Amino acid sequence: MNFIDEFRSKDTILAFKKLIEKNIKNNINIMEICGGHTHSIMKYALPSILPEQINFIHGPGCPVCVMPRERIDIAIKLASNKDVIFCTLGDLLRIPGSKISLLELRAKGADVRALYSPLDVLKIASENTDKKVIFFALGFETTTPMTALLLEKVIEKEIKNVFFHINHITVPAAIHSIMQDENVKIDAFLGPSHVSVITGYKIYEDIAKKYKTPIAVSGFEPVDIMQSVLNIVLQMNESKFEVFNQYKRAVSEFGNTKAQALVNKYFKPCDFEFRGLGLIKNSGLELRSEFSIYDASKIFDCEVESKKESKACICGQILRGLAKPYDCKVFAKACTPKNPIGSCMVSSEGACAAYYKYSKVM
Repeated sequence: MNFIDEFRSKDTILAFKKLIEKNIKNNINIMEICGGHTHSIMKYALPSILPEQINFIHGPGCPVCVMPRERIDIAIKLASNKDVIFCTLGDLLRIPGSKISLLELRAKGADVRALYSPLDVLKIASENTDKKVIFFALGFETTTPMTALLLEKVIEKEIKNVFFHINHITVPAAIHSIMQDENVKIDAFLGPSHVSVITGYKIYEDIAKKYKTPIAVSGFEPVDIMQSVLNIVLQMNESKFEVFNQYKRAVSEFGNTKAQALVNKYFKPCDFEFRGLGLIKNSGLELRSEFSIYDASKIFDCEVESKKESKACICGQILRGLAKPYDCKVFAKACTPKNPIGSCMVSSEGACAAYYKYSKVM
């Protein structure tokens, strides 16, 4: 099977469209948790293909988007240290802090590096033994095993100049927080793809039952999403609230148990402040106490005073599913990818970035 063309087939997409139109009875608000799904939905103009009764709501599954300003300011403070090589992943460099971004700090001379793989830290540390290398780890369950593996390698190789600032978070905790908001109206979820490869799909069963919301763990291609929407429609018609594993080619019931064991070996749950969602109990991870000698938050000064978010930015409402990018007065005006005001426009997985990039097809 061709894992690209088969899942972008126009005929298959239109076949699912007909089945959805035939079976849909009521309006359905579907939250796609993952930012990758948001981009696929916009890229392939699925809202214009699907019946008007299907309304996609964009969730908090963009790890850079939900990073609060305080943690951005902590990253900037750590990176400002002349003895530090600051390393991280993704779009974090472009998110505005209270005064400056990491990208602007790098332009001023700070040694700030965006990595392709966390394991690149090993080479950086060995080539710069006179420097302290800080890995600012972030992401949901997808990237957490990579951080755990890096720490294991650092310990095995007895590397003394690598430290970790942990900002890993978990999907189920964020979903529970959103569903407890009385203003949020969500009928079903598209479950995250990459996260579910690690966690497995079984972890969503209690969410589906508790909130009576069908969950379809979906791949990223348009056929994947259309099939998942059809399943949600059929479940709603039959008053079923189950987890459907559409992404069987990558996701299993219990996930990658070896990766889970590695994460549990080095991390424990902690409370975490999400941008837009607030403090969520046991939604984050931190290093276990026996590995505190590698914990940058305990070794370096991480005290910061952060300014409040721009009043013009509604990223917080978008991440809670209470608004869409078009509802923002500065979207595509004062706030663009080249001049982002909020994190949802910065990140390659952000909802605002998706709307801005693909708005011509809508």
